[in-house]
Amino acid sequence: MLKTFPKGGVHPHENKFSAHRKIEVLPLPKQVIIPVSQQIGAPSTPVVAVKDVVKTGQLIAKSEGFVSANIHSPLSGTVTKIDFFTDSSGYKRKAIVIDVEGDVWEDSIVRDSSLVKECSLSPEEIIKKISDAGIVGLGGATFPSHVKLSIPKGKTAEFLLINAVECEPYLTSDHQLMLEKADEIMVGISILMKALNVSKAYIGIENNKPDAIELFGKKAAEYKGVEVNALRVQYPQGGEKQLIKAVLNREVPSGGLPIDVGCVVHNVGTAFAVYEAVQKNKPLFERVVTVTGKSLNNTANFMVRVGTPVTSLIEAVGGLPEDTAKVVNGGPMMGKALNTTDVPVTKGTSGILMFSEKESDRKPVENCLRCSKCVYVCPMGLAPYLQMALSERAMWETLENQHVLDCIECGSCSYTCPSGRPLLDYIRLGKQTVNKLIRARKA
Repeated sequence: MLKTFPKGGVHPHENKFSAHRKIEVLPLPKQVIIPVSQQIGAPSTPVVAVKDVVKTGQLIAKSEGFVSANIHSPLSGTVTKIDFFTDSSGYKRKAIVIDVEGDVWEDSIVRDSSLVKECSLSPEEIIKKISDAGIVGLGGATFPSHVKLSIPKGKTAEFLLINAVECEPYLTSDHQLMLEKADEIMVGISILMKALNVSKAYIGIENNKPDAIELFGKKAAEYKGVEVNALRVQYPQGGEKQLIKAVLNREVPSGGLPIDVGCVVHNVGTAFAVYEAVQKNKPLFERVVTVTGKSLNNTANFMVRVGTPVTSLIEAVGGLPEDTAKVVNGGPMMGKALNTTDVPVTKGTSGILMFSEKESDRKPVENCLRCSKCVYVCPMGLAPYLQMALSERAMWETLENQHVLDCIECGSCSYTCPSGRPLLDYIRLGKQTVNKLIRARKA
């Protein structure tokens, strides 16, 4: 019987139009804009100045504090500006602009494609390499990977979970990466196991990817302690807490983290980035991005350098279809609509989706019917209708007591609401406000 999480969830149309499209290397842009904040945590501090000449893979912004990540140049060229630019969320963020003059890599990066399986580094050395390379979670959350690997005192890691679910509709970047880079991913998993000092790893893959399940089943047989788990298709199977429940039947407590139940979860794309960082000395400056939509004739999975304008990706698939009404950064459930395509790809960009007016129109907002559908589908067992109401009324203390911070922002509530209520929008506002109040109390 296929495993899954027991509470809530929905089944959106998959729309995996770009499945099995081989990864193409996107042509280099003429200019890149590289935000210095591409991770959860503190923004990085630029270590270059205007007129500096940089190489591909060179450190250009250094992490500040423990929860932060280094930023590296994705191309070689000249720094022309360090200023504030609008990012994909619509906020002004500091960014480094580089006029591209070629692709001369740092000498320390090993560029040959031969597989390097053995890793003689200690756990501490592995974690330092991952930190130096600026690796973050590539499933969308962009949490600095070295932080997850640094187990707090009093906690013990028992299991590594590899999130190869890719449950968001439309997205196929992880799936295609698995098909093309399975060996490298397996070595990356073994390196993560060594860094955590665990003897057991589970790879969770939804059963709508039978080719990946079969491939990794064969590869895992070569690695001691690695097991592939086929999971039932159910959104949001890729949520950390849902994946842990499905695979290990352990439940992360309210306000807790996976490490509280002995687990560390990393995305499959992160495992590949770890392989490249540790075995090839390659920092994270490029990633696979799905570009897709129902009206596109040429959907694609591109290997894209960070800082590349989204417009370059759209042009590479033939431009915006005439009926495009909305462009979304990420998946349709958790992604965010762009107000302009003149924004750069970042470490957290998993997909660029083009929706027609029919697809992107929201229902007219009506009064809550008290139908309880949002409660039924919430994978965290929350009451989204109540949390929206509290957020609308600025009842922040009550909202905090209703465990709003446990919301994983999967969007299942908004997806299923027959009244078209913007539940997730208000819950996100509530989470941001409650987090600010908590930080103020601690300060």
